[in-house]
Amino acid sequence: MNAIGKRVTIDDLAKSLGLTKSTVSRALNDYADISEQTRLRVRNAATAMNYRPLSHAQAIKTGRVRSIGLVLQVSEHDGHRPFLADFLAGITEAAADHDWTLTLATATSASDAVRLLEKLSQERKADGFILPRTYIDDIRIDALRAAQVPFILYGRTANIADCAWYDIAGEVAMEQAVATLHKLGHSRIGFIPGGEGYNYTKLRRDGYINGLEQNKLALDDQLIADNAVNKQQGYAATRELLAQPNPPTAIICSVDHAALGAYGAIRSLGLRVGQDVSIISYDGIPEGAVLSPELSTYAVDNKQAGARLAELLIRRVRGEPPQQLREIGQARFLDRGSHGPLTLSSDQLAAKIELKSDHREE
Repeated sequence: MNAIGKRVTIDDLAKSLGLTKSTVSRALNDYADISEQTRLRVRNAATAMNYRPLSHAQAIKTGRVRSIGLVLQVSEHDGHRPFLADFLAGITEAAADHDWTLTLATATSASDAVRLLEKLSQERKADGFILPRTYIDDIRIDALRAAQVPFILYGRTANIADCAWYDIAGEVAMEQAVATLHKLGHSRIGFIPGGEGYNYTKLRRDGYINGLEQNKLALDDQLIADNAVNKQQGYAATRELLAQPNPPTAIICSVDHAALGAYGAIRSLGLRVGQDVSIISYDGIPEGAVLSPELSTYAVDNKQAGARLAELLIRRVRGEPPQQLREIGQARFLDRGSHGPLTLSSDQLAAKIELKSDHREE
Protein backbone atom coordinates (compact mmCIF):
# COMPACT_ATOMS: atom_id res chain seq x y z
CA MET A 1 0.00 0.00 0.00
CA ASN A 2 1.27 3.49 -0.83
CA ALA A 3 1.98 5.99 1.91
CA ILE A 4 -0.64 8.66 2.49
CA GLY A 5 -0.07 11.53 0.07
CA LYS A 6 2.15 9.54 -2.30
CA ARG A 7 0.69 9.57 -5.79
CA VAL A 8 0.66 6.33 -7.76
CA THR A 9 2.57 6.89 -11.01
CA ILE A 10 2.29 5.19 -14.36
CA ASP A 11 5.67 3.58 -13.62
CA ASP A 12 4.15 2.02 -10.45
CA LEU A 13 1.22 0.75 -12.46
CA ALA A 14 3.39 -0.67 -15.25
CA LYS A 15 5.70 -2.40 -12.75
CA SER A 16 2.80 -4.02 -10.92
CA LEU A 17 1.43 -5.40 -14.19
CA GLY A 18 4.74 -6.46 -15.68
CA LEU A 19 4.06 -4.30 -18.75
CA THR A 20 5.97 -1.48 -20.36
CA LYS A 21 5.04 2.09 -19.53
CA SER A 22 4.14 2.66 -23.20
CA THR A 23 1.72 -0.29 -23.24
CA VAL A 24 0.00 0.90 -20.06
CA SER A 25 -0.29 4.43 -21.43
CA ARG A 26 -1.78 3.24 -24.71
CA ALA A 27 -4.20 0.93 -22.90
CA LEU A 28 -5.43 3.77 -20.68
CA ASN A 29 -5.96 5.97 -23.74
CA ASP A 30 -7.80 3.25 -25.70
CA TYR A 31 -5.40 2.91 -28.59
CA ALA A 32 -6.65 0.44 -31.19
CA ASP A 33 -3.41 -1.60 -31.19
CA ILE A 34 -4.01 -2.68 -27.57
CA SER A 35 -6.31 -5.66 -27.08
CA GLU A 36 -9.55 -5.30 -25.13
CA GLN A 37 -8.27 -7.88 -22.63
CA THR A 38 -5.16 -5.81 -21.92
CA ARG A 39 -7.12 -2.56 -21.72
CA LEU A 40 -9.49 -4.11 -19.18
CA ARG A 41 -6.61 -5.55 -17.14
CA VAL A 42 -4.84 -2.18 -17.03
CA ARG A 43 -8.01 -0.26 -16.13
CA ASN A 44 -8.89 -2.68 -13.32
CA ALA A 45 -5.39 -2.38 -11.90
CA ALA A 46 -5.51 1.42 -12.18
CA THR A 47 -8.78 1.45 -10.25
CA ALA A 48 -7.44 -0.92 -7.58
CA MET A 49 -4.27 1.14 -7.11
CA ASN A 50 -6.19 4.46 -7.24
CA TYR A 51 -4.07 5.62 -10.17
CA ARG A 52 -5.06 9.00 -11.61
CA PRO A 53 -3.13 10.48 -14.57
CA LEU A 54 -2.12 14.13 -14.41
CA SER A 55 -4.67 15.84 -16.64
CA HIS A 56 -2.30 18.47 -18.04
CA ALA A 57 0.37 15.91 -18.84
CA GLN A 58 -2.18 13.67 -20.52
CA ALA A 59 -3.50 16.60 -22.56
CA ILE A 60 0.00 17.37 -23.81
CA LYS A 61 0.61 13.75 -24.72
CA THR A 62 -2.73 12.95 -26.40
CA GLY A 63 -4.05 16.37 -27.38
CA ARG A 64 -7.18 15.64 -25.35
CA VAL A 65 -8.46 17.04 -22.08
CA ARG A 66 -10.95 14.17 -21.64
CA SER A 67 -13.89 16.52 -21.28
CA ILE A 68 -17.35 16.55 -22.87
CA GLY A 69 -18.69 19.99 -23.72
CA LEU A 70 -22.35 21.01 -23.40
CA VAL A 71 -23.74 24.49 -24.07
CA LEU A 72 -27.37 24.99 -23.01
CA GLN A 73 -29.47 27.82 -24.37
CA VAL A 74 -31.30 29.39 -21.44
CA SER A 75 -33.33 31.31 -24.01
CA GLU A 76 -35.17 28.08 -24.88
CA HIS A 77 -38.90 28.24 -24.14
CA ASP A 78 -38.48 25.95 -21.11
CA GLY A 79 -34.78 26.32 -20.37
CA HIS A 80 -34.49 22.55 -21.02
CA ARG A 81 -36.25 21.93 -17.70
CA PRO A 82 -38.27 18.88 -18.76
CA PHE A 83 -35.15 16.77 -18.95
CA LEU A 84 -32.13 18.65 -17.63
CA ALA A 85 -31.45 17.04 -14.23
CA ASP A 86 -31.67 13.44 -15.42
CA PHE A 87 -29.89 14.31 -18.66
CA LEU A 88 -26.89 15.82 -16.86
CA ALA A 89 -26.77 12.92 -14.41
CA GLY A 90 -26.58 10.47 -17.31
CA ILE A 91 -23.78 12.39 -19.02
CA THR A 92 -21.64 12.86 -15.92
CA GLU A 93 -21.98 9.27 -14.71
CA ALA A 94 -21.11 7.81 -18.11
CA ALA A 95 -18.24 10.27 -18.54
CA ALA A 96 -16.86 9.35 -15.11
CA ASP A 97 -16.86 5.68 -16.10
CA HIS A 98 -14.32 6.62 -18.78
CA ASP A 99 -12.43 9.07 -16.52
CA TRP A 100 -13.87 12.01 -18.46
CA THR A 101 -15.57 15.13 -17.11
CA LEU A 102 -18.31 17.48 -18.26
CA THR A 103 -17.72 21.14 -19.12
CA LEU A 104 -21.03 23.00 -18.99
CA ALA A 105 -21.86 26.53 -20.18
CA THR A 106 -25.07 28.47 -20.80
CA ALA A 107 -25.89 30.70 -23.75
CA THR A 108 -28.53 33.39 -24.23
CA SER A 109 -29.13 32.75 -27.95
CA ALA A 110 -28.17 30.47 -30.82
CA SER A 111 -25.42 32.84 -31.92
CA ASP A 112 -24.12 33.04 -28.35
CA ALA A 113 -24.09 29.24 -28.25
CA VAL A 114 -21.88 29.19 -31.35
CA ARG A 115 -19.53 31.71 -29.73
CA LEU A 116 -19.21 29.57 -26.62
CA LEU A 117 -18.71 26.36 -28.58
CA GLU A 118 -15.86 27.97 -30.49
CA LYS A 119 -14.38 29.48 -27.32
CA LEU A 120 -14.44 26.22 -25.34
CA SER A 121 -12.92 24.36 -28.26
CA GLN A 122 -10.17 26.91 -28.91
CA GLU A 123 -9.29 27.09 -25.22
CA ARG A 124 -9.19 23.28 -25.09
CA LYS A 125 -11.85 23.10 -22.41
CA ALA A 126 -13.63 20.25 -24.24
CA ASP A 127 -12.73 17.60 -26.80
CA GLY A 128 -16.17 17.46 -28.36
CA PHE A 129 -19.74 18.59 -27.80
CA ILE A 130 -23.24 17.27 -27.27
CA LEU A 131 -25.80 19.42 -29.10
CA PRO A 132 -29.27 19.02 -27.58
CA ARG A 133 -32.62 19.90 -29.18
CA THR A 134 -31.48 20.27 -32.75
CA TYR A 135 -32.90 22.53 -35.43
CA ILE A 136 -33.71 21.63 -39.04
CA ASP A 137 -31.01 24.12 -40.03
CA ASP A 138 -28.60 24.38 -37.10
CA ILE A 139 -25.83 26.99 -37.01
CA ARG A 140 -24.14 25.13 -34.13
CA ILE A 141 -23.66 22.11 -36.37
CA ASP A 142 -22.38 24.30 -39.21
CA ALA A 143 -19.79 25.91 -36.91
CA LEU A 144 -18.46 22.67 -35.44
CA ARG A 145 -18.46 20.95 -38.82
CA ALA A 146 -16.42 23.81 -40.33
CA ALA A 147 -13.97 23.75 -37.40
CA GLN A 148 -13.71 19.93 -37.60
CA VAL A 149 -14.59 19.63 -33.92
CA PRO A 150 -16.25 16.32 -32.91
CA PHE A 151 -19.92 16.53 -31.91
CA ILE A 152 -22.98 14.38 -31.41
CA LEU A 153 -26.62 15.41 -31.69
CA TYR A 154 -29.40 14.72 -29.26
CA GLY A 155 -31.79 14.74 -32.18
CA ARG A 156 -31.41 14.83 -35.94
CA THR A 157 -31.14 17.54 -38.58
CA ALA A 158 -31.69 18.17 -42.29
CA ASN A 159 -28.06 17.94 -43.44
CA ILE A 160 -26.69 14.75 -41.87
CA ALA A 161 -23.16 15.01 -43.31
CA ASP A 162 -20.56 14.37 -40.56
CA CYS A 163 -23.32 13.97 -37.99
CA ALA A 164 -23.45 11.35 -35.26
CA TRP A 165 -26.58 11.24 -33.12
CA TYR A 166 -28.68 9.61 -30.48
CA ASP A 167 -32.36 10.40 -30.81
CA ILE A 168 -35.75 9.14 -29.68
CA ALA A 169 -38.21 8.17 -32.41
CA GLY A 170 -40.85 10.77 -31.66
CA GLU A 171 -42.34 10.22 -35.10
CA VAL A 172 -43.04 6.59 -34.20
CA ALA A 173 -44.74 7.70 -30.98
CA MET A 174 -47.04 10.01 -32.97
CA GLU A 175 -47.92 7.17 -35.38
CA GLN A 176 -48.73 4.94 -32.41
CA ALA A 177 -50.83 7.68 -30.79
CA VAL A 178 -52.99 7.98 -33.93
CA ALA A 179 -53.39 4.19 -34.07
CA THR A 180 -54.36 4.02 -30.38
CA LEU A 181 -57.01 6.71 -30.74
CA HIS A 182 -58.36 5.25 -33.97
CA LYS A 183 -58.82 1.85 -32.29
CA LEU A 184 -60.88 3.63 -29.64
CA GLY A 185 -63.24 4.94 -32.32
CA HIS A 186 -61.77 8.39 -33.02
CA SER A 187 -61.55 9.52 -36.64
CA ARG A 188 -61.30 13.31 -36.13
CA ILE A 189 -57.88 13.52 -34.49
CA GLY A 190 -56.30 16.95 -34.06
CA PHE A 191 -52.59 17.71 -33.79
CA ILE A 192 -50.69 20.48 -32.01
CA PRO A 193 -47.10 20.82 -33.32
CA GLY A 194 -44.12 21.80 -31.17
CA GLY A 195 -41.63 24.65 -31.51
CA GLU A 196 -41.06 26.22 -34.90
CA GLY A 197 -37.75 25.35 -36.57
CA TYR A 198 -36.92 22.36 -34.39
CA ASN A 199 -36.27 19.08 -36.14
CA TYR A 200 -38.37 17.15 -33.61
CA THR A 201 -41.38 19.26 -34.65
CA LYS A 202 -41.05 18.18 -38.27
CA LEU A 203 -40.53 14.53 -37.33
CA ARG A 204 -43.54 14.40 -35.00
CA ARG A 205 -45.75 16.13 -37.57
CA ASP A 206 -44.59 13.60 -40.18
CA GLY A 207 -45.37 10.81 -37.71
CA TYR A 208 -48.89 12.15 -37.18
CA ILE A 209 -49.49 12.31 -40.94
CA ASN A 210 -48.07 8.81 -41.42
CA GLY A 211 -50.33 7.57 -38.64
CA LEU A 212 -53.36 8.98 -40.45
CA GLU A 213 -52.31 7.27 -43.69
CA GLN A 214 -51.66 3.94 -41.99
CA ASN A 215 -55.13 4.02 -40.45
CA LYS A 216 -56.81 5.22 -43.66
CA LEU A 217 -57.82 8.55 -42.15
CA ALA A 218 -57.97 11.65 -44.33
CA LEU A 219 -55.51 14.47 -43.70
CA ASP A 220 -57.38 17.67 -42.85
CA ASP A 221 -55.13 20.70 -42.53
CA GLN A 222 -57.72 22.32 -40.28
CA LEU A 223 -56.95 19.64 -37.70
CA ILE A 224 -53.34 20.81 -37.43
CA ALA A 225 -53.17 23.75 -35.03
CA ASP A 226 -50.59 26.48 -34.59
CA ASN A 227 -47.26 25.64 -32.94
CA ALA A 228 -47.42 25.42 -29.16
CA VAL A 229 -44.66 24.84 -26.59
CA ASN A 230 -46.20 26.18 -23.39
CA LYS A 231 -49.44 26.18 -21.45
CA GLN A 232 -50.76 29.45 -22.89
CA GLN A 233 -50.08 28.43 -26.49
CA GLY A 234 -51.54 24.98 -25.86
CA TYR A 235 -54.72 26.58 -24.51
CA ALA A 236 -55.06 28.82 -27.58
CA ALA A 237 -54.31 26.01 -30.04
CA THR A 238 -56.90 23.72 -28.42
CA ARG A 239 -59.58 26.40 -28.41
CA GLU A 240 -58.83 26.96 -32.10
CA LEU A 241 -59.30 23.27 -32.89
CA LEU A 242 -62.50 22.93 -30.86
CA ALA A 243 -64.04 26.07 -32.41
CA GLN A 244 -64.33 24.34 -35.79
CA PRO A 245 -67.71 23.20 -37.15
CA ASN A 246 -66.38 19.60 -37.07
CA PRO A 247 -64.04 19.62 -34.09
CA PRO A 248 -61.62 16.80 -33.26
CA THR A 249 -62.74 14.32 -30.63
CA ALA A 250 -59.10 13.61 -29.77
CA ILE A 251 -55.96 15.75 -29.80
CA ILE A 252 -52.30 14.75 -29.99
CA CYS A 253 -49.79 17.24 -28.55
CA SER A 254 -46.14 17.31 -29.58
CA VAL A 255 -45.07 18.42 -26.11
CA ASP A 256 -46.55 17.98 -22.65
CA HIS A 257 -46.41 21.66 -21.75
CA ALA A 258 -48.89 22.37 -24.55
CA ALA A 259 -51.08 19.53 -23.25
CA LEU A 260 -51.31 21.30 -19.88
CA GLY A 261 -52.98 24.18 -21.69
CA ALA A 262 -55.21 21.80 -23.62
CA TYR A 263 -56.70 20.60 -20.32
CA GLY A 264 -57.71 24.15 -19.44
CA ALA A 265 -59.17 24.83 -22.88
CA ILE A 266 -61.29 21.68 -22.84
CA ARG A 267 -62.62 22.41 -19.37
CA SER A 268 -63.37 26.04 -20.27
CA LEU A 269 -65.89 24.68 -22.78
CA GLY A 270 -67.59 22.52 -20.16
CA LEU A 271 -66.03 19.34 -21.55
CA ARG A 272 -64.30 16.46 -19.79
CA VAL A 273 -60.72 15.43 -20.57
CA GLY A 274 -60.51 11.74 -21.44
CA GLN A 275 -64.26 11.41 -21.95
CA ASP A 276 -65.56 14.15 -24.26
CA VAL A 277 -62.11 14.91 -25.70
CA SER A 278 -59.11 12.59 -25.52
CA ILE A 279 -55.50 13.79 -25.23
CA ILE A 280 -52.22 11.98 -25.88
CA SER A 281 -48.97 13.89 -25.58
CA TYR A 282 -45.18 13.47 -25.56
CA ASP A 283 -42.37 14.14 -23.05
CA GLY A 284 -43.37 12.47 -19.79
CA ILE A 285 -42.93 15.56 -17.59
CA PRO A 286 -43.70 15.04 -13.86
CA GLU A 287 -46.65 17.47 -13.96
CA GLY A 288 -48.56 15.01 -16.13
CA ALA A 289 -48.83 12.55 -13.27
CA VAL A 290 -50.58 15.03 -10.95
CA LEU A 291 -53.26 16.15 -13.41
CA SER A 292 -56.78 14.78 -13.11
CA PRO A 293 -57.08 12.62 -15.09
CA GLU A 294 -53.39 11.82 -15.39
CA LEU A 295 -51.88 12.71 -18.76
CA SER A 296 -51.39 9.89 -21.27
CA THR A 297 -47.97 10.59 -22.72
CA TYR A 298 -44.83 9.13 -24.25
CA ALA A 299 -41.97 9.32 -21.74
CA VAL A 300 -38.26 9.50 -22.54
CA ASP A 301 -35.50 8.12 -20.33
CA ASN A 302 -33.33 11.22 -20.44
CA LYS A 303 -30.75 9.82 -18.04
CA GLN A 304 -30.15 6.88 -20.33
CA ALA A 305 -30.05 9.25 -23.31
CA GLY A 306 -27.42 11.43 -21.62
CA ALA A 307 -25.31 8.39 -20.83
CA ARG A 308 -25.53 7.07 -24.38
CA LEU A 309 -24.65 10.45 -25.86
CA ALA A 310 -21.56 10.67 -23.65
CA GLU A 311 -20.42 7.19 -24.67
CA LEU A 312 -20.95 7.85 -28.37
CA LEU A 313 -19.20 11.23 -28.23
CA ILE A 314 -16.15 9.71 -26.56
CA ARG A 315 -16.00 7.16 -29.37
CA ARG A 316 -16.34 9.96 -31.92
CA VAL A 317 -13.48 11.89 -30.31
CA ARG A 318 -11.35 8.75 -30.50
CA GLY A 319 -11.83 8.62 -34.24
CA GLU A 320 -14.86 6.46 -35.04
CA PRO A 321 -16.70 7.73 -38.15
CA PRO A 322 -20.03 9.47 -37.48
CA GLN A 323 -21.91 7.11 -39.78
CA GLN A 324 -21.27 4.32 -37.27
CA LEU A 325 -22.53 6.41 -34.35
CA ARG A 326 -26.20 6.91 -35.16
CA GLU A 327 -28.74 5.38 -32.81
CA ILE A 328 -32.50 5.73 -32.35
CA GLY A 329 -34.27 4.84 -29.10
CA GLN A 330 -37.97 4.49 -28.37
CA ALA A 331 -40.25 6.42 -26.04
CA ARG A 332 -42.38 4.52 -23.50
CA PHE A 333 -46.15 5.06 -23.50
CA LEU A 334 -47.67 5.95 -20.14
CA ASP A 335 -51.21 4.65 -20.57
CA ARG A 336 -53.23 6.94 -18.32
CA GLY A 337 -56.63 8.55 -18.08
CA SER A 338 -56.57 11.45 -20.55
CA HIS A 339 -57.61 9.29 -23.50
CA GLY A 340 -60.47 6.88 -23.89
CA PRO A 341 -63.18 5.49 -26.19
CA LEU A 342 -65.18 7.82 -28.43
CA THR A 343 -68.29 8.96 -26.53
CA LEU A 344 -69.44 11.89 -28.69
CA SER A 345 -69.29 12.17 -32.47
CA SER A 346 -67.74 15.32 -33.93
CA ASP A 347 -71.25 16.69 -34.59
CA GLN A 348 -72.39 15.94 -31.06
CA LEU A 349 -69.26 17.53 -29.65
CA ALA A 350 -69.83 20.67 -31.72
CA ALA A 351 -73.43 20.85 -30.50
CA LYS A 352 -72.34 20.51 -26.87
CA ILE A 353 -69.76 23.27 -27.31
CA GLU A 354 -72.34 25.52 -28.99
CA LEU A 355 -74.84 24.89 -26.19
CA LYS A 356 -72.21 25.84 -23.63
CA SER A 357 -71.50 29.05 -25.56
CA ASP A 358 -75.22 29.91 -25.75
CA HIS A 359 -75.56 29.53 -21.98
CA ARG A 360 -72.62 31.86 -21.48
CA GLU A 361 -74.20 34.54 -23.66
CA GLU A 362 -77.39 34.29 -21.62
